[in-house]
Amino acid sequence: MVNKTIDEGLRPYQIGPKLRALRLKKSMGLVELGRHTGLSAALLSKLERDKLFPTLPTLLRIAMVFSVGLDYFFTDERKRHVVSVVRKDERIKLPERPGAGEVAYHFESLDFKSNERKTSAYIADFELIAEEKLKPHQHPGSEFLHVLKGKLGLKIGLDQYELDAGDSIYFDPTVPHTYRRAGKQACQAMIVTAG
Repeated sequence: MVNKTIDEGLRPYQIGPKLRALRLKKSMGLVELGRHTGLSAALLSKLERDKLFPTLPTLLRIAMVFSVGLDYFFTDERKRHVVSVVRKDERIKLPERPGAGEVAYHFESLDFKSNERKTSAYIADFELIAEEKLKPHQHPGSEFLHVLKGKLGLKIGLDQYELDAGDSIYFDPTVPHTYRRAGKQACQAMIVTAG
């Protein structure tokens, strides 16, 4: 039986539901998790249902199976920014390369307040710049771009693409790439990167 004070102090951390979520994410049964941790399926079931709270060594044994640190279990869900609203007037417009004379685009982060985000989203406004002044860049992960207005030219590796408003592209950003405004009218796109 768990003491009421201890129960009230630990309940906000949702340790049991976090254990269960980790196990289900790996499609692992209680018996299989028991084999990996040396703990009984009955004990693991009680931990997941918050009928018992684990000791730190027990929690560490479970954490190691799922390659997470102990801090994963001690984040108060009420304090995590699981939902994060960024208002338009809170965003800051930054140049592609700080300090550069001419840049191909300026961007604003759409999700900078979010902790533990799995993607990063931006609004980019593309400038008129000579193609020979473009500096290719690359990064790990994946990239999705959707043109909101204007016409956008992209060079990905040796391939050239031209997208109109409403067009989208998904590509591997480990390949060097550049963006450029194609035409005189304003060009804006939403970019989402992952990884």
